[in-house]
Amino acid sequence: MTFLSATLDRVKPSPTVALTGKVAALKAEGKDIIGLGAGEPDFDTPQNIKDAAVVAIALGKTKYTAVDGIAELKQAIVDKFKRDNDLEYTTAQVTVASGGKQILYNALMATLNEGDEVVIPAPYWVSYPDMVLLAGGTPVIAEASLQTGFKLTADQLEAAITDKTKWLIFNSPSNPTGAGYTREELKEITDVLMRHPQVHVMSDDMYEHLVYDGFEFCTPAQVEPCLYDRTLTVNGVSKAYSMTGWRIGYAAGPEELIKAMRKVQSQSTSNPCSISQYAALEALNGTQEFIEPNNELFKRRRDLVVDMLNAAEGIACPVPDGAFYVYPSIAGCIGKTSAGGAKIVDDAAFSNALLEETGVAVVFGAAFGLSPNFRVSYATSDEALKEACTRIQTFCAGLK
Repeated sequence: MTFLSATLDRVKPSPTVALTGKVAALKAEGKDIIGLGAGEPDFDTPQNIKDAAVVAIALGKTKYTAVDGIAELKQAIVDKFKRDNDLEYTTAQVTVASGGKQILYNALMATLNEGDEVVIPAPYWVSYPDMVLLAGGTPVIAEASLQTGFKLTADQLEAAITDKTKWLIFNSPSNPTGAGYTREELKEITDVLMRHPQVHVMSDDMYEHLVYDGFEFCTPAQVEPCLYDRTLTVNGVSKAYSMTGWRIGYAAGPEELIKAMRKVQSQSTSNPCSISQYAALEALNGTQEFIEPNNELFKRRRDLVVDMLNAAEGIACPVPDGAFYVYPSIAGCIGKTSAGGAKIVDDAAFSNALLEETGVAVVFGAAFGLSPNFRVSYATSDEALKEACTRIQTFCAGLK
């Protein structure tokens, strides 16, 4: 009898978390490393949010709370969905957890049985397939390509759905590509879903507020109201409010599902951090004035990175609609050899050689389900981005 669960054989560690650890270790050794792998803003949490946390500590808000969130925060989430998305929920339809990842995991654990399928468009956030596997389901990967702007078409979705499909995991703007679905594109997706009443939608809207060039964000239940009872709309404070470490995610959906997710959470982590909840309350109810200036800064960084990567030999980098990632193709680099003698057989080899020879850390595309690509997070300083992209240009120029 083996000690470890066989379930672990079905999943792999998060590549993005592993890269972050490797970058930290190399820096600790004194190496000149520029890390472009972390999916978090480099801005500090706004002062009003930090002040709200300090006040909560001073008032003794340090005890257990309701399993899936304090009433005040749930009401703020209800108000947010009405204000931003024109979606009507009650507090009984809302759940709060320790980050968006826990929300997604709770939902999958609460609903999946052996044999249930979950359609996941690729490129995807690295954790989606493994969370499905941990919950006992089967991920069905539907590949979107550079030719479709990394967005799933209606025909591709139709082909991926079977009578075993229980969920579609939908993410716009996307991690890792930054691609966003227009209302018209999303309507084509929801039209497919209307023909398959057994399929529910898990809409990961974490990058909702990080959009550029006039892109108008919309979410599935907003575009197709008839999907309201089949949609879990997921969001959080990590990205727009620079609160990754505070660990607060939230969602709204059918009350039966929310109750089931609460049951899962009650026997795993119980309530999210009480102080973080009061900070999130201020994030949602307080000033939103910093979001637009932050977006302007992100847009400038996006344009810098896109321009410099497109100037690198063998790289083609599309312009994303939102988030803070680019997902360039390295098809023109495959089969070549680096100046340091590394054979570029795939995007993992490219990323490894890039780190070893130039000190630039990026995440290889296979981790996100689509190759040959790599992901760059441009949520870092202009100086670091310029230097990193210059090193990438030099690396690519040295490929023979």
